[in-house]
Amino acid sequence: MNAYDIVRRPRLTEKTVQLQNTTNTYTFEVHQDANKIEIRKAVESLFKVKVMAVRTLNVRGKPRRIRGSAGVEAAWKKAYVKVADGQKIEGV
Repeated sequence: MNAYDIVRRPRLTEKTVQLQNTTNTYTFEVHQDANKIEIRKAVESLFKVKVMAVRTLNVRGKPRRIRGSAGVEAAWKKAYVKVADGQKIEGV
């Protein structure tokens, strides 16, 4: 897998913007099979920053109903990436 396959997209919510401003931590949706070492290398190569820590969690798919039929949203993996002090990821 290359870096673009591992890091799929940034996750921007009120909570993640608060984390960016206070603790310099960014949140990404990542490939389900990627581990912390692969995520660290991908973020460092894509954004040219020094990664201090990576925390991951698996998000379960929520049950949804559409027009009476039941279904489940897709499950995905989230990564919290802490960047070194004084560095930023622009555009996220």
